Amino acid sequence: MQGTLREIDVHTIIHLIEFGQRTGELLIESSTGKFWFLFFDNGELIYATDTDSNLNRLRDYLHGLGLVNALDQLETSKLGINVLEYGQIWALLESKILNPDQAKSILENTIREVLFDILGLYQGTFVFEISPALTPKLTKLKFSQTSSECFQQIQIWKQFYPVLQSINQCPVLLANEALPHLNTWIDGKTTIRQLSRYSGWDICQIGQAIYEAIASGQVAIKPVAMRVSPQLKVQSPRILCIDDSVTICRAVEYILHNHGYQVIAISSPTKALSIIFQQKPDLILCDITMPELDGYELCGMLRKSSAFAKVPIIMLTGKDGFIDRVKARMVGATEYLTKPFGEKELLTTVEKYSARSL
Repeated sequence: MQGTLREIDVHTIIHLIEFGQRTGELLIESSTGKFWFLFFDNGELIYATDTDSNLNRLRDYLHGLGLVNALDQLETSKLGINVLEYGQIWALLESKILNPDQAKSILENTIREVLFDILGLYQGTFVFEISPALTPKLTKLKFSQTSSECFQQIQIWKQFYPVLQSINQCPVLLANEALPHLNTWIDGKTTIRQLSRYSGWDICQIGQAIYEAIASGQVAIKPVAMRVSPQLKVQSPRILCIDDSVTICRAVEYILHNHGYQVIAISSPTKALSIIFQQKPDLILCDITMPELDGYELCGMLRKSSAFAKVPIIMLTGKDGFIDRVKARMVGATEYLTKPFGEKELLTTVEKYSARSL
C-alpha cells in the first residue's frame, strides 16, 4: 500500500492498517523531506519514531527520570535486531535501569509524539510494507482509541498560534518566579517538546503555561531555528541501501541520516535498479542474499556501466565465509560488511569510502 497524502489522509491510512490487522511498517514522508516510521503488530501500534531523533529523544525522557547518563552504561546496539532507539529501551529494561512501567511509558509517548506530528499532514507520500513485527514487545496502542485525543491536542495547539509557532521553539525566562514547575529546565536552549519530555506534562499543558506566561510578560519565545539550506544538503554524500530486510533498511537509513548523509533505503533489488540510475548515489550498500536479484548479480550489472565503474559498493551479508568474500571481489565489490554490524562499524565503513572526506 502506497500513495500520496493528497489522495488519502494519514488518519485513514492508519485506520485501514488497524482494521486490516496488518503487521509491518508505515513510512510517512512530508513535502519538506522529513520521515516518520510507525510499527504495527496485528493493526496495533507498538512503536513510532522519526529520522531526526537519533537517541536524543530517549536521552530527553531519561533526563526527566533523573537517568542522564543511563545510555553510557550500555554497549552499542546491534543492527538487524531492532531499530536503534527501540533496542536501547529494551537494553535499559533488561539492565534494570528502567522498570517496565517507565519503558512502557516512553514507548507510548514515542507513538503519541509521532501521531501529533503527522495527523495534520496533507502533503507528502506514504508506503506501508508488510514485515515481521518488532520484537520483543512491551506495549500496544489501538489508534481508534487514541486518535480523538491526538486530534484534540492538535486543535488546542493551533489556538496558541502565532504566539507559539512550533514545538521546537525555546522559551526564555524574563522573571525568575515564572513557571515554577518548569523553570529548572528553561534556559533558552530547551525546546517546548523537550520540556514536555522532561516534565511528563502533555505538550498542550506546556504550551498553555508558556502561552499565558508570554501574555503576562514573564517569558519570551525564541524564533524557530533556520533550516539548513538545500544547497548545503546536496553536498552531503548520497547513500543507497539495498536489502530485502525492511528492519535493516530502516536502521541503516535511521543512523546515516542522523550523521548528515542523504539516504535512500530500498527492500526490492529490481526497484533499486531504476532508482540507482536516477539518483546516482555516491556509495551503495547492497545485501548479497536477496530474492529476484542477488547482490552479486546487481553488483556485476552496475560494474558494466561506466557510470558506476568506480562507485564504492559495500556488500552486506549474514555470512562470513571466504568464498563469499572472493565472489564479492570477483564481481567488483569494494568492501564486505558482515551482519549484524554495529553503528560504529557502519559509520566507519561509509566514512572511509564516501565522498565526505573530499
